[in-house]
Amino acid sequence: MKNNLFTYKKSGVNIRSADKFVKFISNITAKKKGKKKFSNIGGFGSISNIPKNIVNPKIVACTDGVGTKIEIANLINKFDTIGIDLVAMSVNDLIVQGAKPLFFLDYISINKIDLPKLKSIVRGIVKGCEISNCSLVGGETAEMPETYAKGKFDIAGFAVGIVSQKKILSKNKIKENDLVLAVPSSGLHSNGYSLIRYLIKKKKIDIKKNLFLKKELIKPTKIYVNEILNLIDKNLISGCANITGGGIEDNIKRIIPDKLCAEINLNKISPSKIFRWLKKNNLTDKEMLKTFNCGVGFCLIVKKKNFLKVLNNFSRRYRPYVIGKILKNKKKIILRDRLDWSK
Repeated sequence: MKNNLFTYKKSGVNIRSADKFVKFISNITAKKKGKKKFSNIGGFGSISNIPKNIVNPKIVACTDGVGTKIEIANLINKFDTIGIDLVAMSVNDLIVQGAKPLFFLDYISINKIDLPKLKSIVRGIVKGCEISNCSLVGGETAEMPETYAKGKFDIAGFAVGIVSQKKILSKNKIKENDLVLAVPSSGLHSNGYSLIRYLIKKKKIDIKKNLFLKKELIKPTKIYVNEILNLIDKNLISGCANITGGGIEDNIKRIIPDKLCAEINLNKISPSKIFRWLKKNNLTDKEMLKTFNCGVGFCLIVKKKNFLKVLNNFSRRYRPYVIGKILKNKKKIILRDRLDWSK
């Protein structure tokens, strides 16, 4: 008779496995928390302290995912870096407003609870939060049989930050003759993966055997939080842009005030090896610039007098370089010359 009983577990949802995962998250985050932090994991909501030294505080919130980069993780069975990507995609947006990340929440939806996979993802999320100096305060894990195919999952992240009103990087701080600087990316970051996967499929490339692609395609997104917040504290930048979907053109346009224009010299940009590899696969410059960051992960707009001071805040690997300047023009952005793929 018992075999005829309907249970949640028979439908494909294992609450006991989910509880084990929540306990794992609670344990791993407890080790990272300071004495004054709240313990939130497993509760119905998350509580966080508001810094007391912020004058006229404003809250900034962002959300994002990592797109189909998760399919690369599934393909090569490596999940410890996409958690870093998840944090990076949100906190790199927060700092564009001048905000310091306070806390982060994640949402993971999956076909069936897979503890080793989920633990690996969360370790990456915790690592990303450590780099960003923010707290993982909670999240949600949804086991959704039939909604997702076997082994499939998705992840989303939510970051909240705080900024003093006088420190907000508003458009009106950007002026004529300011310099536009490119901060190098760590690689592809988390954009353009549907095109990459389409290319790999059409060319029948086995990325498990291609060590270059296996390494590059799963490389985590660079988190720029510490460098940018340091520059903001020193009043060294007028504006900045996170170069994500839409590439250099679409993202820089978003921060340029009316009647001013960012003139970008594309031949100043140095695409790294992964972008040169992509270019060789019958992709136009237009497609490259629209889909990928092409080696520019973040852009800064600074006064000429602050240029050298800005450089001192970055390691050699991520040292910014000049790619353009701000001019008077009705267009938000003008792209000059062409990318140099020979560099």
